[in-house]
Amino acid sequence: MTTYKIDLKDEILRINFGEPAQNDQIVRDAAARLEEMVESGELTGGQLLKINGPVSVPVAFVLAHKLAHIYGAIACFDPKLGKYVISITHDPAYKLGDLID
Repeated sequence: MTTYKIDLKDEILRINFGEPAQNDQIVRDAAARLEEMVESGELTGGQLLKINGPVSVPVAFVLAHKLAHIYGAIACFDPKLGKYVISITHDPAYKLGDLID
């Protein structure tokens, strides 16, 4: 069992907590899962990655660090807005704070 679940479905990185644990273990599990996904070719990088699901601040830092190197822009879902917010961008097609569906 894992303490953090990460799956790519319909071009959206779906994330969620798994077995109860403290953040020290959760960040290790999240980093290991991302590495597994990259090594297997499941996460290949690209122009934009959308992320949807609950995350702690330490896990958010792990996701940002690992994914910002392989994607031009990263957007996180904001349930209050019902849209994704561009949170990291190196791609001129996306501006920080842009809202996308």
